[in-house]
Amino acid sequence: MTAADDAPSRAVLGQAADENFPVAPFFLPRAWRADLMALYGYARLVDDIGDGDLAPGGADAAALGLGPDEADDPLALLDALEADLDRVFGSGTGAAPGHPLLRRLRPTVRRHRLSPQPFLGLLQANRQDQKVRRYETYAELAGYCELSANPVGRLVLAVTGTESPERIRRSDAICTALQIVEHIQDVAEDLGRDRIYLPAEDMRRFGVTEADLARPHAGEPVRALIRYEAARAARLLDEGAPLVGSVRGRLRLLLAGFVGGGRAALAAVAAAGHDVLPGPPKPTRRRLLREVGSTLRREG
Repeated sequence: MTAADDAPSRAVLGQAADENFPVAPFFLPRAWRADLMALYGYARLVDDIGDGDLAPGGADAAALGLGPDEADDPLALLDALEADLDRVFGSGTGAAPGHPLLRRLRPTVRRHRLSPQPFLGLLQANRQDQKVRRYETYAELAGYCELSANPVGRLVLAVTGTESPERIRRSDAICTALQIVEHIQDVAEDLGRDRIYLPAEDMRRFGVTEADLARPHAGEPVRALIRYEAARAARLLDEGAPLVGSVRGRLRLLLAGFVGGGRAALAAVAAAGHDVLPGPPKPTRRRLLREVGSTLRREG
């Protein structure tokens, strides 16, 4: 069974359309699109396990060799996924991966000789989510982003053959920024899971309490806090944006999509008056295209 034939896997891959940035747009070579969707499928599956958002019915747990009693246990699922990841890299018995998304991933890993470290980082971030519900400082949050977001950008560079120390540094800035943008958009949703990804030191600075985050609409202290975090994300996007100009061809357009997607999301947050509590502000397609075009012009 392939990922395309498996309903839970189709549900995971279908979420690509809801991201702030294009995951594997049509203008890329077919091989790149296949590789990027394989990477996305793995990353999205890990996040869905960590967030408890797997499709109902326990099909993912069964594919990972778990019984129905473990289908709702994120840590057991993440451990089983790591064992399946070992099979992707040829460790253990040499058996094929059990989950269709990991079977889809294995050719990408082999074709590009990818290291397991970025994949393990994503697993570790979601294990951390089961234990760490608050972050005291921005440095602590940035350490989380190093696990939860930055590996994705590094993998994109790896499969497109464009890795270099400077590009990795720029990519890390973009990915951390995109993670912060997502945290800003999803304040209410995250709080519903008893998680807060706004540094406690910043909340105190603006006089924001957890009760303030639970209100239907943001008061001025919350709006000021979100404005501050948005500005931090914008600076990181600016720091990473020269990555776009360092490559050529269709990859340049893809990376502009990542940066432009982050900027468009921040514009949507600003247009909502930085009131993110009713739900995540989302940019229009027109705004996204405008920001992508602006990024391409600026990064020449």
